Amino acid sequence: MAKKRPQKTWMLSSPGKSKPTIPATRKADLASKAQKLVEDVLRPRYVQPPPKKPCFNYITDIWMKWIGSTLYFGATYACPGPNAISPSFESRFARMEPAGAGLFVLSFMRHNDKWFRLPPPQTGDECLDAVANGWAPKGMRSAVIGCAV
Repeated sequence: MAKKRPQKTWMLSSPGKSKPTIPATRKADLASKAQKLVEDVLRPRYVQPPPKKPCFNYITDIWMKWIGSTLYFGATYACPGPNAISPSFESRFARMEPAGAGLFVLSFMRHNDKWFRLPPPQTGDECLDAVANGWAPKGMRSAVIGCAV
């Protein structure tokens, strides 16, 4: 004899927590400052010409992108090896989430692909200054080290 399945019922889902929103003028101001940071500080520091004998991944571009009300910083890496799955990949290394009252929570991506939040919440300019002064991009190396071919 076949087992009876329990009867399914429909329920209303409870609304999740809403993230604080950023006014359009503040978002545009932060976007212009972040783009200036990327172009003037991060790209010259971390994007180098391709190595002569590439055997490891290397950074080809650094970018920033808004997704909703969160600002992400990321890098595009080139994969020069013959066994590479794709010719390049992208990896995010920092994010700024709104915390309300004009403050942001700055986070960086750890080696285990989990975001690590830096306390306490800071203003947008303080977060951009922390990204500019090299608080987290330890995994981003500007030179290929130990390339033995």
